[in-house]
Amino acid sequence: MIRKNFLTNLLLFPFLGNASIRGEKKLKIFIKSAWGSDDPTRASFPFLHGNALAEAGHEVQIFLLGEGVSLMRDNTLDAITPVGWPPLKEILPKVLINKIQIYACGACCKARGIVASDLNNKNAKFGNPQIFVGLTEWCDKIITE
Repeated sequence: MIRKNFLTNLLLFPFLGNASIRGEKKLKIFIKSAWGSDDPTRASFPFLHGNALAEAGHEVQIFLLGEGVSLMRDNTLDAITPVGWPPLKEILPKVLINKIQIYACGACCKARGIVASDLNNKNAKFGNPQIFVGLTEWCDKIITE
């Protein structure tokens, strides 16, 4: 009986369960990140957190800029393994399943030699300042990783 009450009370905590199950508002969340291969753990956070938020019932979009756009290269993506988490190449398929839109700063990509074919099969598009502004106006929450 004590165990049942304990488990029932756990469901009342806001960090457990699906947002729609808890009857809370579905949020629009914009995640911005400039972390690249120099810090694999931080580079993976937008995707890990984006998946968790999407699985909790929220709508998520990611904007990569600076060194973060290097993650759009398959060879870089394949080499990223965050500490304590699966490799990024295993995380990205969940991003696709969760229908998380990724934008990669177009100017940042051009400066790093990233081309349109690098964005294929990643639910990614080139971004620009107008898209960045649009995302800030669209969202309820901004997360900077």
